[in-house]
Amino acid sequence: MSSPKHSAALAHVHPDVWLAHTLATPLAAVVASGEATLDAELPGGGWPVGALTEILQPAGVHAEWRLLLPALVRCGSGGVVLVAPPHVPFGPALLGRGLPVGRLLWVQTPVVAQSLWAAEQALRCAEVDAVLVWLPQVRAPQLRRLQIAAAEFNKLLFVLRAPSALRESSPAVLRLFIEPAVDNLHAAHGTQRPSDRLQVRVLKRRGPPMERSVFLQATASALECVLAAAWSARDAFAGSTKESIVREFGHALDCTTFCA
Repeated sequence: MSSPKHSAALAHVHPDVWLAHTLATPLAAVVASGEATLDAELPGGGWPVGALTEILQPAGVHAEWRLLLPALVRCGSGGVVLVAPPHVPFGPALLGRGLPVGRLLWVQTPVVAQSLWAAEQALRCAEVDAVLVWLPQVRAPQLRRLQIAAAEFNKLLFVLRAPSALRESSPAVLRLFIEPAVDNLHAAHGTQRPSDRLQVRVLKRRGPPMERSVFLQATASALECVLAAAWSARDAFAGSTKESIVREFGHALDCTTFCA
């Protein structure tokens, strides 16, 4: 067994050499996630450039923008390519958070093979800074091709997959699972309220296993204030009829949040 002094010397021989009990030094640049608590768990302190990052999330959860938008805003001024996203990006909201719609290129593909081809071509494009590709079904060799392209052309690459991929091997350098955090306070009182936090688990990284999850605010701070006020008002008017709420607020459009 090597001594600490010998291990420290060995770690500086080459960037590929890293100690299993410490986070690795990235081989290339990183882009900060915008969340200090998350960056502290990522090797190098951010999303790796020139490497595949895989993000898994349950069906119906679309937290990728909340997680990745700060990095996409600051990664450069080039294109951000979206391959086979499940929903049309809402341009005004992205612009409000600092990502101009003119940087987005949305590529809709009917089959996985075309998604893989489009993502690989985008990674090869000099004007592109980042690629996001949604792949419900994909094999490890196909992901490896994307990893190689990301490394060769030094791009940010994020692959979005379903939780079923947990049982599959992946060449991703970094792998995360994100889901809404359980709101224990309201669950204990039998009330249904969306959690205001996201739970992020790092499943794979060049470093020691992650012992605990990272919790992030699920929405932007300004929107969070609006939602909190809406839920408080809904609780206050629980059991009231739509007619009584309309009399209070003056117009039906004023109370759509409460009558949903």
